[in-house]
Amino acid sequence: MTHSFPRPAPQPPVPAYRSDPAFDAVPERARHRYRPRRLWRSRVVRLGTVSTLLALCGLVILALVREQTGTEGFLVGLGLAMLPVPLLLGAFRWLDRVDPGPWRNLIFAFSWGACAAALVAIIANTFAHRWIATATADPSAADTLGATVIAPVVEESAKAAGVLLLFLFRRRDFGGIVDGVVVAGFTATGFAFTENILYLGNAFGEDQEIGTSGFASVTAATFFVRIVMSPFAHPLFTVLTGIGCGIAALTARRKRVRRAVLPLLGLVLAMGVHALWNGSAALGPWGFYAVYGAFMVPAFGLLTWLAIWTRQRELRTISGELPAYAAAGWISPAEPLALSSMRARGLARSYAARSFGSPAARAVGEYESFATSLAFLRHRARRGAADPDFAAREQELLYHLWQRKEVAGPALTYAARATGRVWTPPPHRDYAGYNPYRS
Repeated sequence: MTHSFPRPAPQPPVPAYRSDPAFDAVPERARHRYRPRRLWRSRVVRLGTVSTLLALCGLVILALVREQTGTEGFLVGLGLAMLPVPLLLGAFRWLDRVDPGPWRNLIFAFSWGACAAALVAIIANTFAHRWIATATADPSAADTLGATVIAPVVEESAKAAGVLLLFLFRRRDFGGIVDGVVVAGFTATGFAFTENILYLGNAFGEDQEIGTSGFASVTAATFFVRIVMSPFAHPLFTVLTGIGCGIAALTARRKRVRRAVLPLLGLVLAMGVHALWNGSAALGPWGFYAVYGAFMVPAFGLLTWLAIWTRQRELRTISGELPAYAAAGWISPAEPLALSSMRARGLARSYAARSFGSPAARAVGEYESFATSLAFLRHRARRGAADPDFAAREQELLYHLWQRKEVAGPALTYAARATGRVWTPPPHRDYAGYNPYRS
């Protein structure tokens, strides 16, 4: 009986190294694309249009929230709602340290959630609530149905639109699960920020009417539930959409149905979890705590583990893919192991800063980013998910590595030695042909 095993994916050939490479496939406009970023080098028309639209949405949402909460309530809600934002954004940015995405994408994601998605949600939810209340002549039923059915669909769709825009129009910056988690997390954090202003501002206004204050106030209870217990709720929902987009980005281009279905599946799961969370209040006085303890906390822990595991997998991808370029002579043998360690990366930047100043440290940081993108590009090519311009993109990244090699190479070699990540063969053994990166 014979067994057939799947053939391993073909290794993409590495461009031959020369002492004076020509980089013929790199267009002139791309030769300066990754120099230190300046606003005036970006696409001014697109940036201006998107910024104007988001600013208009922000002004409208500001007016709507202030109208509902009053000026004093708005200021109180704003101050309290800001407390978890740095913590959440910092956690997502930490997760993105291996291959950090451009800040412009993250600023867009947060702004979309806080302005555009929140505006759509307020308008759509208000309209749906009034329609259901009129059709059923039962305001309490409208509240329950709106919270458990309408709100999850509207809010998750509005947030997902921002994630999908980046997935479709910033594909180079959307390479996997971590990118999807980070973009979705920033979008949902922005949305939760605006929503918390509304809830906390209304709670403060209610306290002002009935004269309560302190720990027994509605504001304190709302703050405890939304800011202390569940600041991760909205990010948890929308991250499911981001994971779907991230897996789709890793899927081979020939599997078009799967690439289209995965983001939709993530969106449906986000809606379902959101509906379960909102509907927990209808399960009785202890329903919220039961759902929180039995589902939300374990789900949050599982997704946190998945995100951290995926980040470690990205580091392993770097150590597994870059040796091909080291063997060809594009980078030094020590660099793949140094680049696959966050500690070694930091040491390399510090070494460059001490030796040559901050411009050198910035060049090393850019080198690390380009090398990481190169490893992910090759990894996607081996999985059959590379874009048609793979060769040009590979040469473009090699060009930018070449521009910074003189400074970054010694810094990364120093960092590899300082962290003990330089492989040396033990004596009395023949290691000819052995590749330490594949061990």
